[in-house]
Amino acid sequence: MYIARIDDMTRRHYGQSCSVAGALDRIGERWSLLIVRELLLGPLRFSDLARAVGGAPTDVLTRRLRDLEADGIVSRRQLDPPASATAYELTELGRGLEAPLLELGRWGLNFLSIEDVPGIESSWLPNSLRVILRPPPEVSLSVWLRSGGHSFRLRVGDGWIDAERGEDPAADLVLSGEPQAVLAGLIAGEPGEAGLDVEGDRAALEALRGMVVLPERLRDEVLAFVAAQAEPAPA
Repeated sequence: MYIARIDDMTRRHYGQSCSVAGALDRIGERWSLLIVRELLLGPLRFSDLARAVGGAPTDVLTRRLRDLEADGIVSRRQLDPPASATAYELTELGRGLEAPLLELGRWGLNFLSIEDVPGIESSWLPNSLRVILRPPPEVSLSVWLRSGGHSFRLRVGDGWIDAERGEDPAADLVLSGEPQAVLAGLIAGEPGEAGLDVEGDRAALEALRGMVVLPERLRDEVLAFVAAQAEPAPA
């Protein structure tokens, strides 16, 4: 006898005349917003998207992409040579989720703890920085972020941070390290720079540090962790 799983069933709808319910009808299923999170940094092939999302079964990911396409949030296109492969990307409608998703991430910081930080993947790091950094409108700078074999370009300007995959040799600041090291270096200042390689304009680094906004509990946890790491080992 075949027992249907939830993901084999027709998509569920709230059936309410409410814009919140209508939005959740389209992006409220598991993995949907994580797909959007990854595509905010640019187009991805299915295999790369599956790795970046982290843990979604192939059949579920396929279903979510199909639903997001049907709702006009995601589209498919051919990558330019030499890639010559089909990739998924956000439509203009899909990119409208960018600011709400970052704000949702900021709200989610209330439930994050220092124990969660080592689980942050390198491919998630750019959006993690966009969540914790609140740039003032007058600051303009560029960052080349290198982590775990990935490269990302960050552009700070007009109170916003744009991020995409790719290298930026002309960036004002180059930060290289694992996610834990990059986050510690930004949150804890110079004492947190162990494991972080910094090249370029140190003033740009200090400007980024001044943009960090975290729940005080989480900031205190990071500072305590960095202080503990700096303590000499007992003889």
